[in-house]
Amino acid sequence: MTATVDRVDGPSTPSGVATVASRVREWAERDPDATAMREKDFGIWQEHSWSRLWDDIITAGHALLALGVGVGDVVSIHSEDRPEWVVLDLATVAIRGINTGLYPTNPVAEVKYLLNDSGAKVHFAEDQEQVDKVLDAPRGDFPKVEKIIYVEPRGVRTYTDDRLMFWDDFMELGRRHRAENDGAVEALMAEATDEDIITLVYTSGTTGPPKGAMLNNRNAKFAIDKIVMAEGRTRDGKNPHPNDQVLTYLPLCHVAERIFSTWHMVGAGVTLNFAESIETVQINLREVQPTLFFAVPRIWEKIHATVLIKLNDATPLKRLFNVVGMKLAGFIGRDRVANNGNFTWKSRLAYAVGNPLMFRALKERVGLRRCRWAGTGAAAIAPEVLEFFMGIGVDVYELYGMTENAAVATLNHHGRVKVGTVGEPYADIGLRLDDETGEIQTKHEGVFAGYWQLPEKTADTFTDDGWLMTGDVGVWVDGTHIKIVDRIKHIIITSGGKNVSPSEIENSLKTSPYIKEAMVIGEGRKYLGALVGIEFDTVGNWALRNNIPYTTYRDLSEKPEVIELVQGLVDETNEKFARAEQIKKFRMIPKELDHEDGELTATQKVKRNAMEEMFADLVEDLYR
Repeated sequence: MTATVDRVDGPSTPSGVATVASRVREWAERDPDATAMREKDFGIWQEHSWSRLWDDIITAGHALLALGVGVGDVVSIHSEDRPEWVVLDLATVAIRGINTGLYPTNPVAEVKYLLNDSGAKVHFAEDQEQVDKVLDAPRGDFPKVEKIIYVEPRGVRTYTDDRLMFWDDFMELGRRHRAENDGAVEALMAEATDEDIITLVYTSGTTGPPKGAMLNNRNAKFAIDKIVMAEGRTRDGKNPHPNDQVLTYLPLCHVAERIFSTWHMVGAGVTLNFAESIETVQINLREVQPTLFFAVPRIWEKIHATVLIKLNDATPLKRLFNVVGMKLAGFIGRDRVANNGNFTWKSRLAYAVGNPLMFRALKERVGLRRCRWAGTGAAAIAPEVLEFFMGIGVDVYELYGMTENAAVATLNHHGRVKVGTVGEPYADIGLRLDDETGEIQTKHEGVFAGYWQLPEKTADTFTDDGWLMTGDVGVWVDGTHIKIVDRIKHIIITSGGKNVSPSEIENSLKTSPYIKEAMVIGEGRKYLGALVGIEFDTVGNWALRNNIPYTTYRDLSEKPEVIELVQGLVDETNEKFARAEQIKKFRMIPKELDHEDGELTATQKVKRNAMEEMFADLVEDLYR
């Protein structure tokens, strides 16, 4: 059964406020048997209807009430993406609590900081690995955590800590409380206000301790109105609707994934499909063939690199077809980039040849055959990657926003695409560039309520006239689109006084399938240097094809042939930039960067200060 509406705003309540939870109730009332979520269990995709989802939310809400969670109390969620994440998230909102998510890769020290800073009363820890991050520390290290709910019992069943509760027991507690206090959750929902904080989204902490950005009901409604229902977003002109399929796999604690999965589901009725794990994303993509797909640049770069490897590993006859197909894709991509993303008669003709020859099968293989809208954000992406996808008929639209403005800032609309920009400001929002610094500043109802328990930090984020300072430097392109130059704090000033944006150079290097990480250095130095990390899989494949034996990542990265390969890529990048922006020397990073080792944030962004400290010997060697 398919819903006949393309969105819901949530039923009217005495407070007149539609929340992300009340929207689920309306979908459940309008089309109870339609599919809201799908998860894979023992190799079979299992469906969760809207009526089941709503029932689970109410039951979980009662369970939280039974555990003493009240209005304004915090519930933390430490888990991979799964239905229980969404149920607990929305149940917390339903009882006017506050949820906060943790990245599955958060190490013990960060878990301790986040739970204590948020004051989480109930903590959801998916499995033994996440449970141990709390239980391995003295109980006094987590003084506010009263209950730890887990959903994967393996290894935890034998634990005796009285704070532990299995998910099934948690839901049974909710059913008993619901039988004795029928309507208690709905009564709290009816009292919701626009100012109710619904989630704390912690910043990545690249330059200091993470801060909890507070988003409220007003922010969520504004984001759904502007992002989910943005007009002119897709090639076919249709907004997201109940027939759309979304694959959710990026951490739900990140604002981008929350918006493009949970808030798309509750706002437009799309079906959420949960990837089994981050390692199975490519397999699940092929199975689901989503119609809407959002990915950070690292994912697009990985797909691009994987395609190039597979094409090189094909049989001689297939390689011949692939060479022709890639030439056609290159022509189509360049032609469309030059024409705001639109096809001309030349590129349309080339696509008519290339699609049956290669593109259709290629899109099927990567899982994007049915994709009618794809987005990228959260970091800069190399234009060459977008050009490739545009060439094979997968339109990837750059957009821009941040946690502090509920991700509402700019978007590239279909037919008005300017590759290399993050698009035009959403309609009817305040967006300006500072006259002196070029900093992007926004002002609208999506702007956050402030940082959790940090009024001074909150005040420092706003101008005297109330505009949010994003910290990103931008420039206008043709007076309509915004191009991100870099973070203000990342701009390098060389000893010669030249201002350099490292991200442009780094992204150019990472266009290559052989380079995974690149960090440009040069603050106060005579010239630019770079630390470069290889893509282990692709360089390993290249080494095998060239009969170069290796053992470990470090061994491979130190091979003279690999260093020569990277030098060639650096030389190619240098040709794109002015002399002062060229990399004079580089050094190979001897290990794969890792969040737990402190080199990356949970969102896989390089921690520049930490990197310069950890690899100080390599940095100094660049300037000898």
